[in-house]
This record gives sequence, C-alpha cells and structure tokens, in this order.
Amino acid sequence: MRTTGMGRAAIAVAVAGAAVLAGCTVQAPDGGGKSRSPVHIELPGDTPSPARTPDDGGGPSTAPAPPGDDKPGAAPVPARVLWSRGDRGRDVRELQARLRQVAWLFDGPTGTYDEPTERAVSGFQGKRGLPRTGKADSVTWQRLLRMTREPGTWDLYLMGGQPADPPDPRCRAGRVMCIDKTSRTLRWMIDGRTVSTMAVRFGSRGTPTREGVFTVYWKSRDHVSTLYDSPMPYAMFFSGGQAVHYSPDFAARGYAGGSHGCVNVRDEGAIAELYAQVRDGDKVVVSW
Repeated sequence: MRTTGMGRAAIAVAVAGAAVLAGCTVQAPDGGGKSRSPVHIELPGDTPSPARTPDDGGGPSTAPAPPGDDKPGAAPVPARVLWSRGDRGRDVRELQARLRQVAWLFDGPTGTYDEPTERAVSGFQGKRGLPRTGKADSVTWQRLLRMTREPGTWDLYLMGGQPADPPDPRCRAGRVMCIDKTSRTLRWMIDGRTVSTMAVRFGSRGTPTREGVFTVYWKSRDHVSTLYDSPMPYAMFFSGGQAVHYSPDFAARGYAGGSHGCVNVRDEGAIAELYAQVRDGDKVVVSW
C-alpha cells in the first residue's frame, strides 16, 4: 500500500506519541544522520521510587549484586566499621550520648571508645539481631540513629569534659579558682596559665551560687555541713557557707541534682589535687 507524504507524517507523529505515553526512551535523529543520546521522557507525577525488596514486602531487588554474591554460598559483605575500641573524638562522644538515650550506657560521654562502650554496642547489636562485634559499624549506627534524637551540648558533655569558655578577665592575674556557670567548669589558674580544669555544678534556684570576686578564707579537708548534715570533703570556703567541695551526689547523679549554693566537683582525684594547691587568700571568681 502506498502512502502519501502527509500519511507518512501522521504515522510518525502517532509513533512518537505512543512513545511519550509509554514513557519510553527514544532517540531523535541528528542533522548529520547520527543519533543523540537516549532521552528519558517522563509523564507528570512520574517520580521514580526505590526498588522494593522482599524485606520491604516487595518483589526481588533489581539492584546489581556485589561481586561474588551471585555464587552459591557466598558470604555477605560485612558492614563498614565506623568506630571501635581505642578511637577518640566528637563522633565517639555522640555515639556514647545516643547509647545513653537507649539505656545501654550509663557513664560518660567521654569521647573515648573504651571497654564499657564496646560492651554497650555489643548489647545493643545482640538485642536487635545484629552481629555482636562490639564495633560501631554502619548498620548499627543507622539503627541507633533511627531510635534516638540529636544530642545537645549538655548530652555530649553531661558527666564532665565540657570545654571551658575563655576565662573571665578577672582571672588572668595571680592564683585564681575561675568558675564559669555557663560552661559549668572550674579552671585553676596561676598568673594567667590554666593548671587544671574540672566539671562543676551549682546551687538550685532557691539556693543559687553567688557570683562575684571572693577569696578562700577557710579550708576543711573532712568537713560535714552543720546545716544539712551532709559531707563536704575538700571544702574550700569563699562566701559565707558556700564552698568548692567534692560531691558524691554529683559523682553519682550528674546534673540531675544540685547543691545548696556550693560549687560541687565530681572528680575526687582532681579536687584532691586542687585542694593541695589552693591556699587561704587565693582568689575565687564566679561568673556567667
């Protein structure tokens, strides 16, 4: 059957239209007789979705298998290890903070992947049917991310290790216990040099820690409060009944509690060293 020029054009339009309706890949002829690269034509609302696997309730995955997976009995490719025993840094601190949220870790965060962190990761993995390696791999991390929220500053530095803010200008001369309520830290400074830094907590709303410049007027190694009948080891008094001292409660509960106005230290070893160095008459600066 012969067709006219107009008939051939109509057939071409019909074929192109069918290709568009089918969402096909078509090749358009170039002016030089060569083909351009395939052009994918999408219909409105035609948003591609990821392939669904039997685990999602869909059909077989169409994603190409890694090399070797097409062989019978091939071992699965292990997940990539992100952090493990001995690693340090802010990422490890976040891992620990998230493990605390799901009650698998109760100490820290410290920023060091230590033995308690390894045990916590292993327990978390075993509870969810993952290999109990104790190493934080990509699969374990993604599961933990889905179960927890983004930790804030105080989550990351809950039990100490909070970076100290720059010291108050009043702390830059002489021997000073420089106490910062914002970063919740105490710097022991001598002539502008920081000798040591430790985490501290303060009084509650009803009994706030006083702010200002004071001096140490009395030291009492094994002091017991006559007002509250509670131990105040390594007490260094600077304002009325307020002192810098070791607090077993702070060591046990962290920032969940508060003092009656004193500056609590949770690290007994650190305050023992501080107590040995501080003298009566040394300056104390408490600021925001």
